[in-house]
Amino acid sequence: MNSPEMTPGELARALEAGDAVQILDVRAPQRVAAGHIELAPDGRFHNIVGSQLVQMRSPQQIGLDQEVPVAVVCGHGTDSKVLAGLLNQVGYRASSLRGGMAGWMLLNLSRALPTPPSLDLLIQFDRVGKGALGYLLVSDGEALIIDPPRDISAFQAAVEQADAQIVAVADTHCHADYLSGGPGLSHVAGAPYYLHPADSSYPYDGTPGRLRFESLEDGAELTVGRATVKVQHTPGHTEGSVTYVVDDQAAFTGDFVFIASVGRPDLTGKTEEWTGILWNSLERARKQWPADVIIYPTHYASDEERSADRSVGTPFGELLRTNEALRIADAGAFREWVQERTGTFPDAYRKIKAVNVGLLAVNELEAEALEVGKNECALA
Repeated sequence: MNSPEMTPGELARALEAGDAVQILDVRAPQRVAAGHIELAPDGRFHNIVGSQLVQMRSPQQIGLDQEVPVAVVCGHGTDSKVLAGLLNQVGYRASSLRGGMAGWMLLNLSRALPTPPSLDLLIQFDRVGKGALGYLLVSDGEALIIDPPRDISAFQAAVEQADAQIVAVADTHCHADYLSGGPGLSHVAGAPYYLHPADSSYPYDGTPGRLRFESLEDGAELTVGRATVKVQHTPGHTEGSVTYVVDDQAAFTGDFVFIASVGRPDLTGKTEEWTGILWNSLERARKQWPADVIIYPTHYASDEERSADRSVGTPFGELLRTNEALRIADAGAFREWVQERTGTFPDAYRKIKAVNVGLLAVNELEAEALEVGKNECALA
Protein backbone atom coordinates (compact mmCIF):
# COMPACT_ATOMS: atom_id res chain seq x y z
CA MET A 1 0.00 0.00 0.00
CA ASN A 2 1.55 3.28 -1.13
CA SER A 3 1.46 6.09 1.42
CA PRO A 4 2.99 9.55 1.50
CA GLU A 5 6.19 9.81 3.51
CA MET A 6 7.82 12.64 5.39
CA THR A 7 11.43 12.75 6.50
CA PRO A 8 12.41 13.25 10.14
CA GLY A 9 13.75 16.68 9.20
CA GLU A 10 10.47 17.69 7.58
CA LEU A 11 8.50 16.57 10.62
CA ALA A 12 10.84 18.35 13.05
CA ARG A 13 10.70 21.61 11.13
CA ALA A 14 6.91 21.43 10.98
CA LEU A 15 6.63 20.81 14.72
CA GLU A 16 9.10 23.57 15.54
CA ALA A 17 7.21 25.99 13.30
CA GLY A 18 3.97 25.19 15.09
CA ASP A 19 2.32 23.66 12.02
CA ALA A 20 -0.79 21.62 12.65
CA VAL A 21 0.31 17.98 12.81
CA GLN A 22 -0.43 15.12 15.15
CA ILE A 23 1.79 12.14 15.91
CA LEU A 24 0.47 8.58 15.95
CA ASP A 25 3.06 6.19 17.38
CA VAL A 26 2.04 2.62 16.59
CA ARG A 27 4.71 0.87 18.65
CA ALA A 28 4.14 -1.04 21.87
CA PRO A 29 3.67 1.21 24.94
CA GLN A 30 6.89 0.05 26.58
CA ARG A 31 8.86 1.12 23.51
CA VAL A 32 7.09 4.45 23.47
CA ALA A 33 7.95 4.93 27.15
CA ALA A 34 11.63 4.29 26.38
CA GLY A 35 11.72 7.07 23.79
CA HIS A 36 9.26 8.94 21.59
CA ILE A 37 8.81 12.20 19.67
CA GLU A 38 8.55 14.85 22.36
CA LEU A 39 8.17 17.87 20.09
CA ALA A 40 4.48 17.17 19.59
CA PRO A 41 2.29 19.73 21.40
CA ASP A 42 -0.05 18.66 24.20
CA GLY A 43 -2.96 16.61 22.97
CA ARG A 44 -1.36 15.79 19.64
CA PHE A 45 0.69 12.73 20.55
CA HIS A 46 -1.19 9.44 20.39
CA ASN A 47 -0.19 5.82 20.90
CA ILE A 48 -2.30 3.11 19.28
CA VAL A 49 -0.58 -0.22 18.79
CA GLY A 50 -0.53 -1.22 15.13
CA SER A 51 -2.25 -4.57 15.72
CA GLN A 52 -5.18 -2.71 17.30
CA LEU A 53 -5.26 0.04 14.68
CA VAL A 54 -5.79 -2.40 11.80
CA GLN A 55 -9.01 -3.58 13.46
CA MET A 56 -10.47 -0.07 13.62
CA ARG A 57 -12.71 0.75 10.69
CA SER A 58 -13.81 4.33 11.26
CA PRO A 59 -12.53 7.70 12.51
CA GLN A 60 -14.91 7.33 15.45
CA GLN A 61 -13.09 4.18 16.56
CA ILE A 62 -9.65 5.65 15.94
CA GLY A 63 -10.37 8.93 17.71
CA LEU A 64 -7.88 11.22 15.95
CA ASP A 65 -8.78 14.68 14.66
CA GLN A 66 -9.59 14.33 10.97
CA GLU A 67 -8.83 18.01 10.35
CA VAL A 68 -5.17 17.69 11.40
CA PRO A 69 -2.55 15.80 9.32
CA VAL A 70 -1.17 12.66 10.95
CA ALA A 71 2.46 11.51 11.04
CA VAL A 72 2.53 7.76 11.65
CA VAL A 73 5.59 6.46 13.50
CA CYS A 74 6.85 2.90 13.91
CA GLY A 75 10.28 1.48 14.64
CA HIS A 76 11.88 1.74 11.20
CA GLY A 77 9.27 3.21 8.87
CA THR A 78 7.90 -0.05 7.45
CA ASP A 79 4.69 -0.80 9.34
CA SER A 80 3.87 2.90 9.37
CA LYS A 81 3.55 2.90 5.55
CA VAL A 82 0.77 0.33 5.71
CA LEU A 83 -0.96 1.94 8.67
CA ALA A 84 -0.82 5.41 7.13
CA GLY A 85 -2.50 3.94 4.06
CA LEU A 86 -5.29 2.50 6.21
CA LEU A 87 -5.82 5.87 7.84
CA ASN A 88 -6.03 7.56 4.45
CA GLN A 89 -8.67 5.05 3.36
CA VAL A 90 -10.97 6.11 6.20
CA GLY A 91 -10.59 9.84 5.63
CA TYR A 92 -7.37 10.99 7.32
CA ARG A 93 -4.42 12.80 5.75
CA ALA A 94 -1.65 10.54 6.98
CA SER A 95 2.04 10.21 6.15
CA SER A 96 4.58 7.66 7.25
CA LEU A 97 7.72 8.88 9.03
CA ARG A 98 10.59 7.68 6.84
CA GLY A 99 12.99 5.57 8.89
CA GLY A 100 10.67 5.56 11.90
CA MET A 101 12.01 6.22 15.38
CA ALA A 102 15.40 4.93 14.26
CA GLY A 103 15.57 7.79 11.76
CA TRP A 104 14.22 10.29 14.27
CA MET A 105 16.93 9.38 16.79
CA LEU A 106 19.64 10.08 14.20
CA LEU A 107 18.25 13.43 13.07
CA ASN A 108 20.48 16.48 13.53
CA LEU A 109 19.04 19.95 12.95
CA SER A 110 21.63 22.65 12.28
CA ARG A 111 21.37 26.16 13.70
CA ALA A 112 23.78 29.02 13.00
CA LEU A 113 25.06 30.74 16.15
CA PRO A 114 26.65 34.17 16.63
CA THR A 115 30.32 33.97 15.69
CA PRO A 116 33.12 35.10 18.00
CA PRO A 117 35.66 37.38 16.23
CA SER A 118 38.11 34.63 15.30
CA LEU A 119 35.45 32.38 13.74
CA ASP A 120 33.72 32.70 10.38
CA LEU A 121 31.02 30.14 11.12
CA LEU A 122 29.62 28.50 14.24
CA ILE A 123 26.90 25.86 13.90
CA GLN A 124 25.05 23.99 16.62
CA PHE A 125 23.74 20.55 15.66
CA ASP A 126 20.65 19.58 17.61
CA ARG A 127 19.94 15.87 17.87
CA VAL A 128 16.36 16.36 18.98
CA GLY A 129 15.66 12.70 19.76
CA LYS A 130 18.49 12.56 22.32
CA GLY A 131 18.56 16.14 23.51
CA ALA A 132 22.20 16.14 22.42
CA LEU A 133 24.23 18.92 20.81
CA GLY A 134 27.40 19.04 18.71
CA TYR A 135 29.29 21.92 17.14
CA LEU A 136 31.13 22.98 13.99
CA LEU A 137 33.64 25.84 14.23
CA VAL A 138 35.14 27.25 11.02
CA SER A 139 37.93 29.81 10.70
CA ASP A 140 39.84 30.66 7.51
CA GLY A 141 38.68 27.46 5.83
CA GLU A 142 39.67 25.16 8.71
CA ALA A 143 37.11 23.30 10.78
CA LEU A 144 36.93 21.89 14.30
CA ILE A 145 34.10 19.55 15.21
CA ILE A 146 33.13 19.09 18.86
CA ASP A 147 31.09 16.17 20.24
CA PRO A 148 29.84 14.54 17.02
CA PRO A 149 27.40 11.59 17.22
CA ARG A 150 27.83 8.29 15.43
CA ASP A 151 25.97 9.56 12.35
CA ILE A 152 28.41 12.19 11.06
CA SER A 153 26.66 12.92 7.76
CA ALA A 154 25.14 16.27 8.81
CA PHE A 155 28.52 17.50 10.04
CA GLN A 156 30.26 16.41 6.84
CA ALA A 157 27.62 18.13 4.71
CA ALA A 158 28.00 21.39 6.64
CA VAL A 159 31.78 21.29 6.31
CA GLU A 160 31.47 20.75 2.57
CA GLN A 161 28.96 23.56 2.24
CA ALA A 162 31.34 25.87 4.13
CA ASP A 163 34.15 24.85 1.73
CA ALA A 164 36.26 23.99 4.76
CA GLN A 165 38.64 21.22 5.76
CA ILE A 166 38.39 19.37 9.06
CA VAL A 167 41.65 19.85 10.93
CA ALA A 168 40.55 18.56 14.33
CA VAL A 169 37.81 16.50 15.99
CA ALA A 170 37.35 16.73 19.75
CA ASP A 171 35.13 15.29 22.46
CA THR A 172 34.50 17.23 25.64
CA HIS A 173 34.49 13.93 27.54
CA CYS A 174 33.83 10.22 27.14
CA HIS A 175 30.08 10.13 26.64
CA ALA A 176 27.80 7.67 28.41
CA ASP A 177 24.48 8.25 26.67
CA TYR A 178 25.50 8.12 23.00
CA LEU A 179 28.17 6.61 20.80
CA SER A 180 30.78 9.15 19.80
CA GLY A 181 31.42 9.75 16.14
CA GLY A 182 34.74 11.41 17.01
CA PRO A 183 37.16 8.57 16.30
CA GLY A 184 35.38 7.58 13.09
CA LEU A 185 35.17 11.14 11.77
CA SER A 186 38.82 11.67 12.65
CA HIS A 187 39.75 8.63 10.57
CA VAL A 188 37.61 9.65 7.60
CA ALA A 189 38.88 13.25 7.65
CA GLY A 190 42.51 12.35 8.30
CA ALA A 191 42.50 14.76 11.24
CA PRO A 192 43.55 14.22 14.86
CA TYR A 193 41.01 13.19 17.49
CA TYR A 194 41.41 15.02 20.81
CA LEU A 195 40.43 13.76 24.26
CA HIS A 196 41.67 14.30 27.80
CA PRO A 197 43.72 11.22 28.77
CA ALA A 198 41.74 10.72 32.01
CA ASP A 199 38.77 9.75 29.86
CA SER A 200 40.62 7.26 27.66
CA SER A 201 40.13 4.28 29.98
CA TYR A 202 37.03 2.38 31.10
CA PRO A 203 35.98 4.19 34.28
CA TYR A 204 34.27 1.23 35.94
CA ASP A 205 37.45 -0.83 36.37
CA GLY A 206 40.27 1.26 34.92
CA THR A 207 40.91 -0.93 31.87
CA PRO A 208 42.96 1.11 29.39
CA GLY A 209 41.03 1.96 26.24
CA ARG A 210 42.14 1.23 22.70
CA LEU A 211 41.69 4.65 21.16
CA ARG A 212 43.96 6.58 18.85
CA PHE A 213 43.81 10.11 20.17
CA GLU A 214 45.82 13.24 20.80
CA SER A 215 46.07 14.04 24.49
CA LEU A 216 44.62 17.31 25.80
CA GLU A 217 45.60 18.75 29.16
CA ASP A 218 44.47 21.82 31.04
CA GLY A 219 45.84 24.95 29.37
CA ALA A 220 46.35 23.33 25.97
CA GLU A 221 45.42 25.24 22.81
CA LEU A 222 44.07 24.11 19.47
CA THR A 223 44.71 26.27 16.42
CA VAL A 224 41.89 26.39 13.88
CA GLY A 225 42.50 28.98 11.16
CA ARG A 226 43.07 32.24 13.00
CA ALA A 227 41.19 30.98 16.08
CA THR A 228 42.82 29.75 19.25
CA VAL A 229 40.64 27.27 21.14
CA LYS A 230 41.68 27.11 24.79
CA VAL A 231 41.23 23.95 26.83
CA GLN A 232 40.14 24.02 30.46
CA HIS A 233 40.01 20.82 32.48
CA THR A 234 36.59 20.84 34.18
CA PRO A 235 36.23 17.38 35.78
CA GLY A 236 33.38 16.13 37.90
CA HIS A 237 30.95 14.59 35.47
CA THR A 238 33.90 12.55 34.23
CA GLU A 239 37.55 12.66 35.25
CA GLY A 240 38.61 13.97 31.85
CA SER A 241 35.82 16.45 31.16
CA VAL A 242 37.07 19.59 29.44
CA THR A 243 35.61 22.89 28.25
CA TYR A 244 36.69 24.48 24.97
CA VAL A 245 36.73 28.29 25.00
CA VAL A 246 36.95 30.65 21.98
CA ASP A 247 37.75 34.36 22.38
CA ASP A 248 36.33 34.29 25.92
CA GLN A 249 32.97 34.57 24.16
CA ALA A 250 31.94 30.95 23.60
CA ALA A 251 32.46 28.04 26.00
CA PHE A 252 31.62 24.50 24.88
CA THR A 253 31.08 22.86 28.25
CA GLY A 254 30.04 19.32 27.33
CA ASP A 255 28.27 17.83 30.36
CA PHE A 256 29.98 20.09 32.89
CA VAL A 257 27.52 23.01 32.92
CA PHE A 258 24.07 22.84 31.34
CA ILE A 259 21.55 25.64 30.98
CA ALA A 260 19.38 24.37 33.85
CA SER A 261 21.69 22.04 35.79
CA VAL A 262 25.14 20.45 35.91
CA GLY A 263 26.48 17.05 34.91
CA ARG A 264 25.89 14.01 37.09
CA PRO A 265 28.91 12.84 39.11
CA ASP A 266 27.33 9.46 39.91
CA LEU A 267 27.57 7.54 36.63
CA THR A 268 30.54 5.39 37.64
CA GLY A 269 29.89 4.68 41.32
CA LYS A 270 32.32 7.35 42.57
CA THR A 271 29.68 9.86 43.61
CA GLU A 272 31.28 11.09 46.83
CA GLU A 273 34.70 11.67 45.27
CA TRP A 274 33.44 13.17 42.03
CA THR A 275 30.96 15.48 43.76
CA GLY A 276 33.89 17.20 45.45
CA ILE A 277 35.76 17.40 42.16
CA LEU A 278 32.69 18.83 40.42
CA TRP A 279 32.33 21.48 43.15
CA ASN A 280 35.94 22.54 42.66
CA SER A 281 35.42 22.86 38.91
CA LEU A 282 32.30 24.98 39.44
CA GLU A 283 34.16 27.20 41.88
CA ARG A 284 36.90 27.74 39.35
CA ALA A 285 34.38 28.65 36.67
CA ARG A 286 32.56 31.09 38.94
CA LYS A 287 35.83 32.84 39.75
CA GLN A 288 37.40 32.87 36.28
CA TRP A 289 34.73 32.87 33.59
CA PRO A 290 33.44 36.24 32.33
CA ALA A 291 29.73 36.88 32.74
CA ASP A 292 29.20 37.39 29.01
CA VAL A 293 30.75 34.14 27.81
CA ILE A 294 28.01 32.06 26.15
CA ILE A 295 27.64 28.55 27.57
CA TYR A 296 27.04 25.96 24.86
CA PRO A 297 26.49 22.52 26.45
CA THR A 298 26.30 19.11 24.82
CA HIS A 299 22.89 18.24 26.25
CA TYR A 300 19.59 19.75 27.25
CA ALA A 301 16.67 18.24 29.13
CA SER A 302 13.70 20.15 27.74
CA ASP A 303 12.60 22.95 25.43
CA GLU A 304 12.65 25.30 28.42
CA GLU A 305 16.43 25.46 28.02
CA ARG A 306 16.17 26.85 24.50
CA SER A 307 16.52 30.46 23.43
CA ALA A 308 13.87 32.16 21.32
CA ASP A 309 15.61 31.03 18.10
CA ARG A 310 15.52 27.39 19.31
CA SER A 311 19.28 27.26 19.88
CA VAL A 312 20.67 26.23 23.27
CA GLY A 313 23.12 28.75 24.72
CA THR A 314 23.01 31.31 27.53
CA PRO A 315 25.48 33.86 28.98
CA PHE A 316 27.25 32.56 32.06
CA GLY A 317 26.21 35.61 34.07
CA GLU A 318 22.57 34.73 33.49
CA LEU A 319 23.17 31.13 34.52
CA LEU A 320 24.69 32.34 37.78
CA ARG A 321 21.24 33.74 38.53
CA THR A 322 19.01 31.03 37.08
CA ASN A 323 20.90 27.71 37.33
CA GLU A 324 20.12 26.27 40.77
CA ALA A 325 23.41 24.37 41.06
CA LEU A 326 25.47 27.46 40.25
CA ARG A 327 23.64 29.50 42.90
CA ILE A 328 24.72 27.18 45.72
CA ALA A 329 27.48 28.92 47.68
CA ASP A 330 28.51 26.21 50.14
CA ALA A 331 30.26 22.92 49.38
CA GLY A 332 28.27 21.02 52.01
CA ALA A 333 24.97 22.32 50.67
CA PHE A 334 26.05 21.36 47.16
CA ARG A 335 26.87 17.84 48.30
CA GLU A 336 23.40 17.50 49.83
CA TRP A 337 21.84 18.91 46.66
CA VAL A 338 23.65 16.30 44.56
CA GLN A 339 22.69 13.44 46.90
CA GLU A 340 19.01 14.38 46.61
CA ARG A 341 19.20 14.10 42.82
CA THR A 342 21.36 11.08 42.13
CA GLY A 343 19.77 7.76 41.32
CA THR A 344 19.72 5.01 38.73
CA PHE A 345 20.85 5.43 35.16
CA PRO A 346 20.35 3.24 32.07
CA ASP A 347 22.30 -0.02 32.07
CA ALA A 348 23.31 0.78 28.50
CA TYR A 349 25.58 3.57 29.76
CA ARG A 350 28.22 1.07 30.86
CA LYS A 351 28.29 -0.54 27.44
CA ILE A 352 28.32 2.82 25.64
CA LYS A 353 31.36 3.85 27.70
CA ALA A 354 33.12 0.64 26.66
CA VAL A 355 32.42 1.36 22.99
CA ASN A 356 33.57 4.97 23.31
CA VAL A 357 36.97 4.00 24.72
CA GLY A 358 37.49 1.40 21.99
CA LEU A 359 37.00 -1.75 24.08
CA LEU A 360 33.85 -2.96 22.33
CA ALA A 361 32.46 -2.88 18.81
CA VAL A 362 28.74 -2.90 18.00
CA ASN A 363 26.74 -3.08 14.80
CA GLU A 364 24.09 -0.55 13.75
CA LEU A 365 21.17 -2.42 15.31
CA GLU A 366 23.04 -2.75 18.61
CA ALA A 367 23.98 0.92 18.48
CA GLU A 368 20.36 1.87 17.89
CA ALA A 369 19.23 -0.16 20.92
CA LEU A 370 21.94 1.34 23.15
CA GLU A 371 20.95 4.92 22.33
CA VAL A 372 17.19 4.67 22.84
CA GLY A 373 15.59 7.68 24.52
CA LYS A 374 16.65 11.06 25.85
CA ASN A 375 19.92 11.60 27.69
CA GLU A 376 19.99 11.31 31.47
CA CYS A 377 23.23 13.13 32.10
CA ALA A 378 21.99 16.09 34.15
CA LEU A 379 21.21 16.27 37.86
CA ALA A 380 17.45 16.79 37.97
